[in-house]
Amino acid sequence: MMMEQQWAEGNDQKTVAIIGLGYVGLPLALLFVKKGFRVLGIDLDANKIELLHKGKSYIHEIPDESIQSAVKTQRFLATSQHSAIQAAEAVIVCVPTPLTEYGTPDLSYLTEAATQIGLRLKKGQLVVLESSTYPGTTREVLLPLLGKSGLKAGEDFHVAYSPERVDPGNKRFPLERIPKIVSGTTPRCLAKVKELYSEIFPKVHPVSTTDAAEMAKILENAYRLVNISFMNEMAMICDRLNLDIWEVIDAAGTKPFGFTPFYPGPGIGGHCIPVDPSYLLWKVKQYDMNSEFISMSNAINHKMPLYVTQQLKNVLSPKSLSGSSILVYGVAYKPDIADYRESASIDLMKLLRLEGAKVYYHDPYIPKLSLGDGVMASVKLDQQLLANMDGVVIATNHSGMPVEFMLEHAKLIYDTRNSTQGKSGKAKVLRLGVGNG
Repeated sequence: MMMEQQWAEGNDQKTVAIIGLGYVGLPLALLFVKKGFRVLGIDLDANKIELLHKGKSYIHEIPDESIQSAVKTQRFLATSQHSAIQAAEAVIVCVPTPLTEYGTPDLSYLTEAATQIGLRLKKGQLVVLESSTYPGTTREVLLPLLGKSGLKAGEDFHVAYSPERVDPGNKRFPLERIPKIVSGTTPRCLAKVKELYSEIFPKVHPVSTTDAAEMAKILENAYRLVNISFMNEMAMICDRLNLDIWEVIDAAGTKPFGFTPFYPGPGIGGHCIPVDPSYLLWKVKQYDMNSEFISMSNAINHKMPLYVTQQLKNVLSPKSLSGSSILVYGVAYKPDIADYRESASIDLMKLLRLEGAKVYYHDPYIPKLSLGDGVMASVKLDQQLLANMDGVVIATNHSGMPVEFMLEHAKLIYDTRNSTQGKSGKAKVLRLGVGNG
């Protein structure tokens, strides 16, 4: 008998298997453990499994102590074996859903996970997809692959979709405080997933179909994409009109209704906001439709690193970017996290290199990163480094950023996050959206 079955047998505690122990799956696994469940965490990355066995975390926002605490309960087991699926009452899929190099959905991780589940599916099991995807994926992709088992969905087993809502670094809304949307392919499936998640989340919101739940997730991210991209466009306009976009946003934000503040920056990063809306673009093309808002927002978002590069060229003139030393502060896609997926800072550094600049970066959360065919290391942020730089770009406003130190010792700072507003020093300072055009 396999280890996972032995581990799960003889207990009246419910057992769930979570496939994919990344930024979504691992926090969810720890939450289930916290709520008294037994959890089988499945991931094909042997390094992740080894670290978890040692009580080590590979996600900055999750301390080692959280992993060690879960392991000590003897209710958390990490494995690379899909056979663990057979020991669980519910299987939750949290695998990546990236874009291909052509900007189309890459569901290879999902189809592999669904195939593995289908080979081991047993009566009574609940299968929940949490990965962000286009409307129809649960019905059109997941369900047929599970159906190859010969079992009937809604009768022999249950299929549901519940979009992840993990927000790394958000201390105000940790995972368990975020309302959970649930949906099922049949009424019985919906009842099953609602029952499961009601034991974990204080508020569960059922919707009528899995398509509606999938669309809700895309709507959340498209909403942010459109609004942030709009503010980026407004920042470029304010540059030309010699207005302060940050002052304008603050003023508009005093309106108690009809306005929600969003803020500009060097571009939108992360796995969700720049990626998920493109899943919808791909889907609606099958219906001879297009989302002009999403298409335009994508274009503006992709333009921002180039715009920042051009602004630097203007500021440095008559000195050329070629041969200049430029430091990028912050490569994470948002403050106080160690994730640089789809980060605008990466595109910015590539563009600066193409211009011939000598590029360096500092990020207290990311000691090394891959850039092109090579690996870069975060440089030590000291007085000598700042003095040697021709320009510093503030791309990510980590809460611990030593703004005053940078202002005192850098020659030039181009601030894309308004971190220097109201502060002064020896450095020449220009801010995005403040009449630098």
